[in-house]
Amino acid sequence: MKKSFAVLTVLVMLLTALAACGGGAALECPEGDVCVEVGPDEPVRIGYAFVVSGADVTLGTDTKRGVEIAVEDKGQILGHDIEVVGEDSLCSAEGGQTAATKLSSDTKLVGVIGTNCSSAARAAIPIFCGANIPTISPSNTAPDLTDPGRPEDYWCYLRTAHNDLVQGAAMAEYAYGAGFRAAATVHDGSLYADKLQQVFSGKFQELGGAVVAQEAVGPDDTDMKPMLTRVAAQNPDFIYYPIFTKAGGQITKQAREVPGLETVQLSGADGIFSADFMRAAGDAVIGFRWSSPDFAAFGAGYQDFLAKHEAKYGEKTLAPFHAHAYDAAMIIMAAVEKVAIQGDDGSLLIPKKALVQAMFDTKDHTGLTGNLTCDENGDCADPKIAVYECVNADPESWNPGASADSNPMKIWP
Repeated sequence: MKKSFAVLTVLVMLLTALAACGGGAALECPEGDVCVEVGPDEPVRIGYAFVVSGADVTLGTDTKRGVEIAVEDKGQILGHDIEVVGEDSLCSAEGGQTAATKLSSDTKLVGVIGTNCSSAARAAIPIFCGANIPTISPSNTAPDLTDPGRPEDYWCYLRTAHNDLVQGAAMAEYAYGAGFRAAATVHDGSLYADKLQQVFSGKFQELGGAVVAQEAVGPDDTDMKPMLTRVAAQNPDFIYYPIFTKAGGQITKQAREVPGLETVQLSGADGIFSADFMRAAGDAVIGFRWSSPDFAAFGAGYQDFLAKHEAKYGEKTLAPFHAHAYDAAMIIMAAVEKVAIQGDDGSLLIPKKALVQAMFDTKDHTGLTGNLTCDENGDCADPKIAVYECVNADPESWNPGASADSNPMKIWP
């Protein structure tokens, strides 16, 4: 009996000593935070909310692939595999709300990369932030998403995409510098398109140009001739419609059939910078010009990324934001490594509010798209915008760049 008591006493002393040193002590979530618990053999789970169906599917597929390559390059986080799960956010407020509701119910989810479209973001962000889920977008560009006066329930949101205050101004500078003086704009009612055409119009007029018409269409409209006839009556020499594939293709095809618009310069933005838009527009796409990220100004690692992409998927990149998605994933994963609390058994506690702060604290991150530093409103991009021109209507020739065999080919700056 005495021997058993002595053994028990020694065991209690050993356990007490281990607890005092932290060995075997239970991990505790920091006061006021909410933590994701990752078991010793569980993966770190990261989500995406992208448009992976419908007319704009290449936009989402392109960014999803950027995330997948980033995860492969990273390998593990603190000894844990990385699991990627996702939902289709479409390119609408309804899609964003549905995707965010589904993803935010997952208590193992560390953070989300998304959405693709600003209209989806507006509905999704409050849901993610309400669930304390850090969210970083590779392709939302609407200015109000990171405006200093943005809603308080956007506190968990950042983006690696450029702000359209930059893109709209860049396209206006190109157009005016190229000699165009009378511009018309068309938006489709989306947050993205309306804000972008507003920025373009303001800068174009500031430079000395005239904005002779500002029209709107529905994203599913097919008969564009009444609207185009009204535009033609104002004699523009440049039309900027930063919209999406379905309506954008119809405008491009029908514009050449409207008297007065046979030779007007047609242009759009990164929302239709894809081979799918070329398919939708047909032969009328030749000569079309886009504003979009300047791939020639990306970091040294971008060429390696392109090689990995083609080897993995058997084709070239599909749309403009694959590298931004890669950078977004890397920012989340680097922040997890900074804030995760590690247990002796390999388990992790990941405090989500601290994770958001670590993402906002990102400074001089060497990304594919440049040197990224996040400001207090969530803008992390190192924005560089170029203008491209379509030189071949064959969608299979899609290969944007600055070389002689590129299509679309960079023409500015």
